[in-house]
Amino acid sequence: MLDIVDQLTRATTHIKTQLQIGCNGHQELCNRKYSNITHIATHDAPFVGVLPMENQNVDIPTQLDAGIRFLQAQVHRNAFGKLSLCHTSCLMKDTGLVKDYLKVIKQWLDNHPQEVVTILLTNGDHLNTTDFDKAFQQSGIIPYAYIPHSDPKKWTLDSWPTLGELIAANTRLIAFLDYGADQPKIPYLLNEFSYFWETPYDTLDPWFAQCKIDRPKGLDKFPAVVAQRMYIMNHFLDTKVLNMVVPDRRDAKRTNAWVGKGGIGEQAERCMGMYGRAPAAVLVDYFDRGQVFKAQDRLNGLL
Repeated sequence: MLDIVDQLTRATTHIKTQLQIGCNGHQELCNRKYSNITHIATHDAPFVGVLPMENQNVDIPTQLDAGIRFLQAQVHRNAFGKLSLCHTSCLMKDTGLVKDYLKVIKQWLDNHPQEVVTILLTNGDHLNTTDFDKAFQQSGIIPYAYIPHSDPKKWTLDSWPTLGELIAANTRLIAFLDYGADQPKIPYLLNEFSYFWETPYDTLDPWFAQCKIDRPKGLDKFPAVVAQRMYIMNHFLDTKVLNMVVPDRRDAKRTNAWVGKGGIGEQAERCMGMYGRAPAAVLVDYFDRGQVFKAQDRLNGLL
């Protein structure tokens, strides 16, 4: 435990605040379509600390201040019937209500008018979308939410607006739900797999020696559809401790490196070789270990 705390202390002291210039910190991104930008995404963003089930070292405002613009979180129903941010189960770890999480993001957007933030909520309990809508309404964040202008079935990569257009319209929140979204009824809460596909997750392979389409199942049989969807490259590593699968904190610096075997760059190059374009999101644990923003800049052609 002392070694973990030491790692945490050394990691957090080097977090820098991103300069608020251009669009999401870069003038060059203002005229680029949302679908043509790579974001480093924090996996299980709200689960912060040094315990085995915690995936990040710093809280949501600090993640956003550092330059993270894509947050992923698990949602479950707690013992009181409320939507809460829980790791696998609310008995294991419950970091608070979804509405309060959204309030934190809204406050940050209020104070950073040139920034576009994406959130991905996972619906492991297959909860009704109206429950999510209630949490969004209570948070006050809905006015920021982007609503696509056409049916998802007709949506292509070129249908997305640029970052500059999102900022000009003040629709600076892109909200996705992995399962259970009902866009005709709640149009701002987007069905993740109508717009993305994902590589395998929860891997124990430190070299990430694949880039196959894992979700949605069977999509690989429809290459024309694959070509019009963004993709999420899952690049967070798990390990086994006493027969339990937990996030691999020890090797996070290597996993989150741009160069080197098992790093972001190596897997991204494999994916780009297969699909001809960079991932829209690279999902990582312990983002403050390694070179995630160097990776992001390289994938966006900014270095």
